[in-house]
Amino acid sequence: MVYRKYKLVLVIRVIALFFTLTALAFAINMLDFQNSTQVSVAILIPILITLYYAFRGLYKFIFRRFYEMDDFFESVKYRDFSRWFNEKSGTEDLRELHKGFNEVNKTVHEINKEKEAQHLYLKKILELINTGIIAYHIDSGEVLWINDSFKKNLNVPSLKNVQFVKKRKPDLFNSVFVKNHTNENSMTIEIENEKTPLLIASSIFQIKEQSYKLIVLQNIENTLTQNESKAWKKLLSVMTHEIMNSIAPITSLAETLQSKVQQSIEDPENHQIDINDLNTGIESIKKRSEGLLKFAKTYRSLNKITKLNLSKIAVIELFENIKTLMLPSLANKNMALHFEIENPNLQIEMDVYLIEQVLINLILNSIEACKEIESPKIILSAEKNINGQPVIKIKDNGKGIPNEIIDDVFIPFFSTKKSGSGIGLSLCKQIMLLHKSKIQIKSVEKKGTIASLIFIPNNN
Repeated sequence: MVYRKYKLVLVIRVIALFFTLTALAFAINMLDFQNSTQVSVAILIPILITLYYAFRGLYKFIFRRFYEMDDFFESVKYRDFSRWFNEKSGTEDLRELHKGFNEVNKTVHEINKEKEAQHLYLKKILELINTGIIAYHIDSGEVLWINDSFKKNLNVPSLKNVQFVKKRKPDLFNSVFVKNHTNENSMTIEIENEKTPLLIASSIFQIKEQSYKLIVLQNIENTLTQNESKAWKKLLSVMTHEIMNSIAPITSLAETLQSKVQQSIEDPENHQIDINDLNTGIESIKKRSEGLLKFAKTYRSLNKITKLNLSKIAVIELFENIKTLMLPSLANKNMALHFEIENPNLQIEMDVYLIEQVLINLILNSIEACKEIESPKIILSAEKNINGQPVIKIKDNGKGIPNEIIDDVFIPFFSTKKSGSGIGLSLCKQIMLLHKSKIQIKSVEKKGTIASLIFIPNNN
């Protein structure tokens, strides 16, 4: 609406100028300046005055908008967005133009305020964090920004130019400022005869064609100390858990043998001891003790193992060992352990002592899951899957694992038991990974669980 009026007024002014020029041309052509000079001048002067004001008014009408825009752009050039243009005086089109200018200034001013607030907020955060940060000009060494943590890590009270570090501590300067750390690296620096472990990363960026370097330092001494302490605690927890798991069936078997020996001593006629049973039991205790010893040694250097003590073993023999170890403790709990082998000649290449440890862990988990079941049953089976890979399964009809936590059972130290350490299944997974094989668990709540050890043959 405003610009329609502007166009209308512009057209009217142009038409008025046109008629004034037409009148001037007509007067010059019709007036007789020789005979009626005074009359002609008297007629011509008003026309010329009218023409002057018409032309002057049109010129001002057109160019005043450009003057206002020039004024506005001059303010923008010098970043003066505080200026306020008058919206109450002047023609309607100028007032609208001023209103637009003020809206632009107001928006830019608000953006600048938001940016300033964000800058202060970010600066405050960077000051409070424990990570040291510095940005400096690569050529001159002049520091663009530095936080207190960086100065604390390098033990410098203030730093305006990194050349200051070069003069006082050239080795530190070369390690921190000269070397490029595009990937996060760990390093140890020596400050006042004390070594400090650090994580360092650096990056180069540009501002207005000037190159700057950003360096980030983090003191990891406390973190390493805490992690070391946690690692020791976890190691002790794991070792205790696994030793107790192995000792339980050994103790149960030893108690059974001792009971038979005691009965034979007290009443040799009615309770004659079977030497073969005694020998088998002692042999099982010996084997499991050797396995436990080997497990302790293996776990100590589990992350360093590159070669397992692999041998092909008949699954039926493996199951016999497990049966001898576990049946006494299962009998005390009124639980049944069944063995199923699809092919009695099935052999699997494995480290038998470690796989025994895995099977004991899984059977003990099944025992725990079947505690409150009316007719508890645990099945240990062996077969080959459709890919021809040997699979040992431990199946129970226990309470099962809730669906929401089934994906977490292999996470170290995750446990649903009040007294559980949460390392049994994670260790089982580690042992299977050492065999370059895998373990899978499927479970239906209130129906039972199937744990599968899938052995992937080495084709080399």
